[in-house]
Amino acid sequence: WALFEAELSDVAMLQRAETTAPEIDLSDALPLPRLMLRACRRASGRVKLSDSTGDTLTGRQLLTKALVLRRLLLREVLAPDEERVGVLIPPANGAAVVNAALALSKRVVVNLNYSASADVINACIKAAGLRHVLTTQKVLDKLGIELDTDVVLLDGLREKLTTIDKLAGATAAFAAPIGLLEKRLGLDTLSMDDLVTIIFTSGSTGVPKGVMLSHKPLVANIRSFDTAVRLRADDIILGILPFFHAFGYTVTLWAPLVLELGAAYHFNPLDARQVGKLCHRTGATILLSTPPF
Repeated sequence: WALFEAELSDVAMLQRAETTAPEIDLSDALPLPRLMLRACRRASGRVKLSDSTGDTLTGRQLLTKALVLRRLLLREVLAPDEERVGVLIPPANGAAVVNAALALSKRVVVNLNYSASADVINACIKAAGLRHVLTTQKVLDKLGIELDTDVVLLDGLREKLTTIDKLAGATAAFAAPIGLLEKRLGLDTLSMDDLVTIIFTSGSTGVPKGVMLSHKPLVANIRSFDTAVRLRADDIILGILPFFHAFGYTVTLWAPLVLELGAAYHFNPLDARQVGKLCHRTGATILLSTPPF
């Protein structure tokens, strides 16, 4: 009964918040990849992403890498009718680029929980109907699991990269007008109600359930975050939450990709010493987490 009363109190508090919180205006909102194109152009020469390996990416470099990877994936991996693609990579610059490239490809990204068991991961793969999972050899070696689908090692894709791929990506990132680039990529046909990701629950109450999210709620949450925290262009958020986590996917992945702030990534939120070193090196200003972490 005490728990029930507490839940009723929480509901009442939420109802009060709904009546006092400012309404988020989405009348001028754009889908995530279109917002990202503009944010990367604005941060063309400014460091946008960094991680604990020491790698840094300016807005121009981030967009170039995402466009090059998009080109490679469409040519070497993804079928024209393949709507959903799995990703099994911890948070780092590379994982952000992969998510960005798939969004630019108009694919639905399914970031898989690498901390779950093989049975749970494969159940998510089956439920989402994934034909491919993008990962690295290092991640596979560490997990030591067999996936019930075709595995694409991103390390191996580098061998298929051509000079034309690099030139095409750089030209699009540097010089192509945004409107023309959107049409070439087919992004001008995207709707705010189009599916952008599937995030699976932890499976604590049985088989994980896939939550299907469109651009609209993600953009609304990012705008709410921006409004509440009053973010600045010189803010850097520590990206220690996994991208298979709704909080991590929304705030530490897409908020830096579409807003002015930057991000600094580390793959393990419990690795306090390395997170501290990353904070010191990058001058991070925002740390967010969940109560258990």
